[in-house]
Amino acid sequence: MRYYSFSQFLKEKFGERVQKVTLDAGFGCPNRDGTKGWGGCIYCDRFGSGSGTREKHPDIKSQALAGMESIKKRYQAHKFMPYFQSFSNTYAPVNQLRSLYEEVIHLPNVVGIAVGTRPDCLTKEALDVLAGYVPQKMVWLELGLQSVHDETLRLINRGHTYQEFLEGYHLARKYHLLICLHVIIGLPEENREHVLDTAREVGRLKPDGIKIHSLYINRDTVLGKMYCEKKFTPMKQKEFVDLTCDFLELLPPTVVIQRLTGDPNPKELVAPEWTLRKSETLQLIHRELERRDSRQGKKYAI
Repeated sequence: MRYYSFSQFLKEKFGERVQKVTLDAGFGCPNRDGTKGWGGCIYCDRFGSGSGTREKHPDIKSQALAGMESIKKRYQAHKFMPYFQSFSNTYAPVNQLRSLYEEVIHLPNVVGIAVGTRPDCLTKEALDVLAGYVPQKMVWLELGLQSVHDETLRLINRGHTYQEFLEGYHLARKYHLLICLHVIIGLPEENREHVLDTAREVGRLKPDGIKIHSLYINRDTVLGKMYCEKKFTPMKQKEFVDLTCDFLELLPPTVVIQRLTGDPNPKELVAPEWTLRKSETLQLIHRELERRDSRQGKKYAI
């Protein structure tokens, strides 16, 4: 493997396969309710960039148990990591956060949790709760960065600046949590140099992990409207593959690569169609790294 995959990392830590279980705990987002903005990011759909599992199982414990049973059958996995994915999963009173986290973190065969949120939704109280689980469980805090360019963050209606991201990131760093950053390749008005700037900054920050997403367009989103009005053209698969390899080359070799593609819902996707072919895209990334005789960290400057 030419990059440090999440599956490899988990096998090193636990000695066997560990699978994430996506959850929707019903949290909100300050970029939707008027606290920071309205409507959310231009690519965010009604599920808050999540799976919508709450529609089937409103109870968080039921979601986790159903997800673990399904994954156990599909992947023959016996260790699990519930992932609070939809919307901003630290955006609630601390007692509510603790109650929801504890409904799943102590379930049998759960080795840890992952909590996705915005960098401007971090309080010392919420971080204290998460840090309290660290002695017994693995805890990943997943922060949406997307881009280091403020003009891009404004364009996608992100609702925070890069400086605000840094403040949240450095605060979280004090709590000994594993931190995974989310970035998107293919954002409106960004070119190769924009993406490489983000890669270099991520390398400088040295997070524990990263998720690289391909931008895709879902129905009933602002980005979907822009696409229909021919105000935005999504990236081609070949360009995404090339930029992803460029990005990997600039990262420290110790950063865990949790994701290298987007994962759209076929029922919600408008474009581009290639983002549905996840396995194909991953194979193309592997082949391009081989063609270059390259790997994660090859161009990383300490």
